[in-house]
This record gives sequence, structure tokens and C-alpha cells, in this order.
Amino acid sequence: MPRRKFRHSQRFESSNESSFQEYLLNQPGPTTTRTELLRLIRGGEDTYLELKVKLSNVERIAQAIVAHANTAGGTIIFGVNDQLRIEGVSNPEWVLEELARICRAEIVPPIIPVLDTIAFDSGKRIVALDIEGKHPPYRTRDGRFYLRYGAEKREASRAELSAWLDEIRPLGFENIPMSNVSESDFDDGLLWSFANAFEDSALNTYLYQTGDFLRKDLMLAVGNVDEFFPTVAAVLLFGKNERVAELLPRSNVTITRFSGDNGNAQLIEKVEISGNLHTQYESILAFIKRYTDLLKERPKKRLTLVGDAIVRERSSYHFYSVSEAIINILVHRDLALRDVPTRISIYDNSIEFINPRRTAGFSPGVSRSIRYGITQRLNPQIAAIFTRSEYGIHAPHGGLPMILRQSQRFSGKKPEIYTVNDEFKLKIYGF
Repeated sequence: MPRRKFRHSQRFESSNESSFQEYLLNQPGPTTTRTELLRLIRGGEDTYLELKVKLSNVERIAQAIVAHANTAGGTIIFGVNDQLRIEGVSNPEWVLEELARICRAEIVPPIIPVLDTIAFDSGKRIVALDIEGKHPPYRTRDGRFYLRYGAEKREASRAELSAWLDEIRPLGFENIPMSNVSESDFDDGLLWSFANAFEDSALNTYLYQTGDFLRKDLMLAVGNVDEFFPTVAAVLLFGKNERVAELLPRSNVTITRFSGDNGNAQLIEKVEISGNLHTQYESILAFIKRYTDLLKERPKKRLTLVGDAIVRERSSYHFYSVSEAIINILVHRDLALRDVPTRISIYDNSIEFINPRRTAGFSPGVSRSIRYGITQRLNPQIAAIFTRSEYGIHAPHGGLPMILRQSQRFSGKKPEIYTVNDEFKLKIYGF
């Protein structure tokens, strides 16, 4: 019967014992025979092979499948005991149906498995489940991530999960469930003002609990009725300010005012802004207004008379350009990059916005395309909610193309964009 190719580490020293692995890797259309399967079982469990006597605990089976899917795939064989003896399964048809159901209903996103039944002359039958994780990360229905280490599975820690997602799926960081967060960590005023703005279209908002609303309506949490695992996006959007600072310190924004035109200028004030995204936006905007004038129309330059004090005027900037630039750094930053902070530098004649954004995959071609509004959204859920008026931020429209166009019209100087060293930099000039 046909079986897919899967990667196995070498388990035997002799060439004849390792022939099964070589056979799978080298044949274009491999067919697993009972002899070859016995060789595989005889090698015992490893990173890619797991042996089960029977299918009994659905939760543990789901965890095992998730662990294999998140660790380059593998095979689980049912009907083999701990002494590597074939006992067989009494009802292989039911086992096949139940495994298919588990892969479909107990794992997020669902997995399409390859299922085989292998019969022996003794009448015993075993079931083989081949797993190939094509779109990791996978998690159980209650929001837990597992990885396989040798012959054991282990739940991934937050640090391991973050580092792992850095490499395999940087676009999914906003969807990571957080196990150490409770409903009391959310700002009810901010959350329910957002919910009540949809009163005409929402269903029974007065009956909602925080967990139910985040999980069922906004898809910003996972878990069953008794468990609550909000995602990173939920905490950033609706968390209490002090809890966001504790739970996600990498989300802080450093904003600095310099006296001069470049980074060598004298430092005047430096502030680290934390809290949920609503608070961060308002705090950043208030800081910028302390040192600049944000106008919707370009001002007229007043005449300087002889004898006037030679004091440099405050620079003026296009209000909507600055507002959109702040929004961009908050909702489009790559939070999976732990060592690159979000920064804003205010100089006498310019404002520089610096955001973590991995250079790998962000090619020069992409850096050109974003000038035309063709973007790669890292945090689509955060962006979708933050930019709605119901969230309380009156965001302008037009994105980066609007910033580039309007700031150049306002100041007469072309903005600058850089993508280097896992950073995205936007520099706009004042008038």
C-alpha cells in the first residue's frame, strides 16, 4: 500500500538495518511491506516514530499529533506494546475514523493525515498514522503547543514558542495564546465601548462575558468553556496598561527629542511609552505635539524682520501623515523580533520612525512596492481592529503612500525609507 515519504534519523549501525530509511528516501513511489514495517518498529521510538498499544486517551493522542506536526512530521503506529511486540488493534475501522476526527476537530489548524491498516498472517492488524505538518504552528483545541524531543513530547514554553515562530512563521506572533492572563487583566471600558459601538448588529452584547466576547466574537482567544487563553493581539488591543507592560515589555515604544538635525545631537527628553495600543497612540501623539506643530494645512512663513531674535521655530508637520506613521509602527511591527525595539526620534527638522521588521523576506522589491500601498501585513487582526473608528482612533486613510505624498507636499522635501538590519525606517521632514 502506498505510504508517503517521511524523514527518519538513522537508528541502526549496520547497513542492512538502515535499508528501510534509505528505501523510503530513494524510491519515487515507495510501498511499505510488512518486513519493512517490522524493521521500522524494531528500531523503537525516536523523534519521528511513536508507538501506541491502543487509542484510548483522545487528548493525549491530539497532543502527540500536534508535537509531530510541529517537529517535521512523523508516524504514530497503533497496536504495538512497549516491548515492541505487535498486539494489533481490535477495531481498526473505528481507530481510523477516530484518528481522522481528531485530526479534523481537535487540532488547529486541522491536519489531513495519511492512514493505513496493515494486516499480518496471524490476523493481527495495526494502524499507521503518517503526519506531515505543512503549515505550522499547530495547537490543540485548548490552545497548547507541543514539540517532539527524541521519543518524548513536551509543551513549548513561551520563550521556545517565540524563538520557534521567529523562524517558521513570523506572521503568526499576534495569534500566540497567553496562558498567564485572566479576564481581570482587560480594560473593560475600552473593550465594551468597542463592543457597544456595534450594538445594532451585535447579538445580546449585554449578556457577554469578557472571555466569551474575545473568544467567540473577536477570535482573539482560544480554549474551552472552562479555560481562557487570550492571544497577544487581545492583550495589546484591550489589556490594562500596567498588565500589557508586564506581559509584553517588547511592545514598549521609546520616543526621544534631540536638539539638532541628526543622531549626534543633544538629548533633550527620552520617554518609554507602554500600555495598550490605544494608550500608546495617544501618548506618542501628545509627546510629538509638545515639540512640534501638527497642522492639516501648510502654514505661511512669516517674514523675519531685522533685529528679530534668531531662534529656530518649531517645525510643522502634516497631521495626518504623522498620525498614520504612528499607527503604522504600532500595528505593523514585527513583535517576534525581541532585540529590535520600536523607536521614534524627533529632531529639529525631521521625525524618524524605526520599527522591527525582518530584513530577510523584505526584499528591495517589496520595499519599493509598499510605496504604492502593496503591503505585507504582519498583524492583520490587530490592524483590522485598531483602524476601525469603533476602537476610538480616528485613523486617516491612505497608508504609506499617503504619508509619502502628503508629507512631501507639506514640507517640500521627499521622505526617506530604509530597510536594513531587521529595521524599517521612515523619516519625514518638517516645514
